[in-house]
Amino acid sequence: MQSAALFPTSPAAPGLSSRAFKAGVAACTAAVAAFILIELSTWPPHEDETLALFVGRGSLSHLFHTVLDQRGGAPLHFVLAWIVAHSGGGLVGLRLISAMLAVASIPIVAILTSKLAGRTVGLGATALVSGSWVLLFHGIYGRMYSLFLFTSALSYLALLHALERGRPRAWALWGLAMLATLATHPYGALVLVSQVAFVLLRRERVRQALISFAAVSVLAIPLWRSDLVLAGRFQVGVGGGGDKLGSPLPVLRYLGHVAGDFSAGYPVVLGIVLALGAIGLYRLSRVQPRSALLTGIVFVVPALALMVARVNGSAAPESRHLIFALPFFSMIVASGVVALARRQLRLAPALVALACGILIWGEVAWARHRTPPLFNGEPQARIDARSAASAWLARTSRPDDVLFGYEPIYLGAWELSSRVPHTIVPRADPKLALSALRAAPKPVGRGVWIFDASSHNNIEPKPTIPLRRPYPARDFEARVFGPYLVIRTLRPAGTIRHYLNEASQVQILGKELYIGNADVNFFTVRRAGYLLSQ
Repeated sequence: MQSAALFPTSPAAPGLSSRAFKAGVAACTAAVAAFILIELSTWPPHEDETLALFVGRGSLSHLFHTVLDQRGGAPLHFVLAWIVAHSGGGLVGLRLISAMLAVASIPIVAILTSKLAGRTVGLGATALVSGSWVLLFHGIYGRMYSLFLFTSALSYLALLHALERGRPRAWALWGLAMLATLATHPYGALVLVSQVAFVLLRRERVRQALISFAAVSVLAIPLWRSDLVLAGRFQVGVGGGGDKLGSPLPVLRYLGHVAGDFSAGYPVVLGIVLALGAIGLYRLSRVQPRSALLTGIVFVVPALALMVARVNGSAAPESRHLIFALPFFSMIVASGVVALARRQLRLAPALVALACGILIWGEVAWARHRTPPLFNGEPQARIDARSAASAWLARTSRPDDVLFGYEPIYLGAWELSSRVPHTIVPRADPKLALSALRAAPKPVGRGVWIFDASSHNNIEPKPTIPLRRPYPARDFEARVFGPYLVIRTLRPAGTIRHYLNEASQVQILGKELYIGNADVNFFTVRRAGYLLSQ
């Protein structure tokens, strides 16, 4: 069955030549690439980027053990971080991967949305995706969300291709794309469910599809297990502990937040965007019903999943978790613009371009409001202080030191010296913290902690921090670098118990200094001490 039969194009829709479409997609791709490369080092380094690179410092087998058995989550992202770490790329290398995947997502989104809704809507959707905060921010942030957008969009495109061709090779390509999606993020399961639901509801090549779905599900067993490990760490599930996001109202509130980050979260602008999306979905249901069905399923599946899931506060979903829905959201908004513009056929192309341009301006304004450092950077004094702290640790660290938390200062020190220790105690998971201490060389070395007074996790971020040492002061040394306080024990801890006692004293000082993470960190070390006694 040909693409035109599966996804017919409305003859009444404003036309766009293939050459104009390709030129527009090329312009969007170039604009995204230019913005991301210019701003690549503007955003401050983050602990999640440090985590990926430090996990990637070890062997590949150690990486898989850590990700699949201990932490859970997305092994493909960590494999890419492993490649960066072993090729000497560091933070810039990790962010370049995110940047390349974000840029590569633009033509994939263009092909997908044009296949679903025609070239005019496809180009409009591509332009809206290109200006979205979710794309621009995660194109710079060295995490897995650009990868998630790329692999999920590719999997939807591969599914459409497989439904058109029906050949084993096409289904095999879909299987590879879907396995990559599942290996990128636990929410990849929602992508798979949406595609299964679409095939079953449309009854298109059901037998071939179910065989392929079953094969992927079996091959993904290690990934399902990894997702269960992650869910267990954060108390995510359909029963037991955690809070239920629950009734339709909280879920709709969350989806409204997602829509704001996909476009522009200003209430008036968001209202206009949602109205355009509703018009566009209605138009799509009239002229391309199969495309409208797939789009509706992409939105409904996560909504239903969130109504039954239970999560604790630290695992609450954020807009980035639904980045796979970004192309579909932008597509129905663009479809709404086209639906209104087609009333003036002669002016339709100009009206579509003008409306999309205004919406993109709103998106960029929202991105600037959402994350000002993405555009303005951080104060130079903070950058210099972080560099000085990293240089001091690079000069004075010992291989058996025990670092607490995945602080960006440790990453800066590692990029300066290979002597920076490998043992890091995770700060928000008592079981992982105790596991890291048990795996550390014995006797346990000196403990190292960092407080950041300028962090936005603090009640009141400050540009400086006082020089303080935990009790008893004779056991610790401390250095101040602008807003950073680096604390280190003068002597090796020796035992895990002694290290945890010292870490407790450090976090008590953190509470006194109103450091935002001190409460969580104090619970981590005290709970780890309790587990040690069991």
